[in-house]
Amino acid sequence: MNLIDKIVSLTKRRGFVFVSSEIYGGLQASYDFGPLGVELKNNIKSFWWKKVVTEHPEVYPIDTAIILHPKVWEASGHLANFTDDLVECKKCHQRFKKDEINDTRCPVCSGELTPPRKFRTMFETYLGPVQGSENLVYLRPETAQGIFINFKNVYQTQRARIPFGIAQIGKSFRNEITVGNFIFRLREFEQMELEYFVKPEQADEFFEKWKKERMDWYIKMGFDSKHLRFREHSHEELAHYSKATVDIEYKFPWGWKEIEGIANRGDFDLKTHSKFSGEDLSFLDSQTGEKYIPYVIEPSAGLERIFLALLCEHYHEFPKGRSKQSSKSQPEVFLSLPWFLSPVKAAVLPLVKDAKLIKISQDIFKDLLKCWVVVYDEKGSIGRRYRRQDEIGTPYCLTVDFDTLKDNSVTIRDYKTMEQERVKIPEIKNYLEKKFILV
Repeated sequence: MNLIDKIVSLTKRRGFVFVSSEIYGGLQASYDFGPLGVELKNNIKSFWWKKVVTEHPEVYPIDTAIILHPKVWEASGHLANFTDDLVECKKCHQRFKKDEINDTRCPVCSGELTPPRKFRTMFETYLGPVQGSENLVYLRPETAQGIFINFKNVYQTQRARIPFGIAQIGKSFRNEITVGNFIFRLREFEQMELEYFVKPEQADEFFEKWKKERMDWYIKMGFDSKHLRFREHSHEELAHYSKATVDIEYKFPWGWKEIEGIANRGDFDLKTHSKFSGEDLSFLDSQTGEKYIPYVIEPSAGLERIFLALLCEHYHEFPKGRSKQSSKSQPEVFLSLPWFLSPVKAAVLPLVKDAKLIKISQDIFKDLLKCWVVVYDEKGSIGRRYRRQDEIGTPYCLTVDFDTLKDNSVTIRDYKTMEQERVKIPEIKNYLEKKFILV
């Protein structure tokens, strides 16, 4: 079984990711995130928010609509340029993106392929009860345009000065021709995007600044620097709006693939929206009187891709187990996620099903719940319960045993070092707080 198959199995078994509409046979490239998956996604988003928004007072948050005026997509160039070349097999009728086919024959059945034709990858729907061309709208393929059309609203209401940014996290939709590799390429996904507005002459400086900040963000999440790289887009690859783009790529089991793009979008977006809307979207510096269209530096990250990359990076197997309680019949799985990303921060485990131990354990559990996501588990042997927590990357397991009745202490096991410490019950919160140092 390859790594991706193991991760798919783990995520289903432990409640990270489920196939969407599974009871009806599933829906291609559509997944639901279970209890642990939601926590992991929220933790990734929170860490992005902390480093991009909270620690940057000049960055302002926004939450824009999924369905925008169709003129937005005409102005942005999506109606004209957001297309793929589609080819179809005349024999098995499978469809593929032309640039992903390395042969003139179908990769599935070797049948003859049709000539390529343009396929718009934006989802269409209708606004209101009448399904006519005058009511045609689109689900947004990116969150960025909602930011650009609110540029003036934000900078005027917040009295912002250049440089400043507008950030949001939200759903985007792309009707991809080909999908695959689990949650890597989806038709419905979340983006974490920042549009950072700068003086044109400072664009190169801030482009390099955000490249460094974004790469540092991944390193702080425990990625090995050898598994990350920058890949600069060639002139032929550049999007219609881009003056320069670099991808942050992760070395997935199937090769290097993009998890974030950082682009110098120039002044394309604000200029075109000014032209199409008739609204002047230039920036007026109230102190100097200078008026100009700012350039935009855009770091844009795919949440589900980062989610998958984290699982690939932090998945480990120990064929002979990690502890004396380990079973030797099958490999022991361990997720070495950093504590601030772990879906569960601690597990409270009574050694056995003893009424006194259970009562103490539940009291500790209820108290810790006020601070962190914590679980209580009394089912199965203690070794099996440890392994369950290792599989989901729980940093600390707190075991209540018969010595607890004598010394009012619990055993706390560290998930990475396997070291155990006895800690007095009143000191547990303080102990964990010292371990949970902010990054």
